[in-house]
Amino acid sequence: MRSHIKAAAAAFLLLAGVGAAAADEIVIAPEQDTVIQEYVKKQPLASVKVPGVELNIGTALPDTVELHEVPNVKYRYVVIDNRTVLVDPGTHKIIKVYN
Repeated sequence: MRSHIKAAAAAFLLLAGVGAAAADEIVIAPEQDTVIQEYVKKQPLASVKVPGVELNIGTALPDTVELHEVPNVKYRYVVIDNRTVLVDPGTHKIIKVYN
């Protein structure tokens, strides 16, 4: 009986962790995404290298990476390895990678 309770408690904690991770995901409205993509096409940046950083959602960029503003959008962007990356300026975490 106790092992069933422990298993249920472990499953609950695992699922709660998954829910918390999903809650941190940032969803960008399609209209805002279009504005961002059009702006970064009109304002091309030189690509920079950031050794040791994988371009994945949730990866934090070093504070030394210069982020660039998109007017009327709270997120910033930078071009790393010829890919435009949208970043949360408060956490420096990648929220979207454009190809």
